[in-house]
Amino acid sequence: MKVNKLLVPVSGSSADRQALELACSSAKRNKAKVYAIYVIRVKRTLPLDAEMQSEVQKGEEVLDAAERIVAEADYSVETEILQAREVGPAIVDDAAERAIDVIVMGVPYKKEFGEYTLGKTTMHVLKHAPCWVWICREPAGGS
Repeated sequence: MKVNKLLVPVSGSSADRQALELACSSAKRNKAKVYAIYVIRVKRTLPLDAEMQSEVQKGEEVLDAAERIVAEADYSVETEILQAREVGPAIVDDAAERAIDVIVMGVPYKKEFGEYTLGKTTMHVLKHAPCWVWICREPAGGS
């Protein structure tokens, strides 16, 4: 499979590192471009372009960490903060707009009501992504 563009949605979770490292490893083999995005979820009571300084600051910190991880892998990444009502659709739309070949998602190991769950965002991306989706799930019990 030829991969030219990889998208890594980051959230600041411990699973981000493995997803970024996997994306860089694949990108190096294919001389591909790596994009990292951070999506700020905007409440419906606010305008979509509302200024959310604390969330933007968190997004910048998460993307700075992503850039450091990618630099450790001796690669480069293009980063962007997006604002959207829901994170999953924003990831899917961004992948379609950029003509992404693979979305690489780091997924923390989490349980709801005693059962393991991928979560709403990951499920949405798996159902609707216009490209391959690689899931990097943390080991059970965390990293």
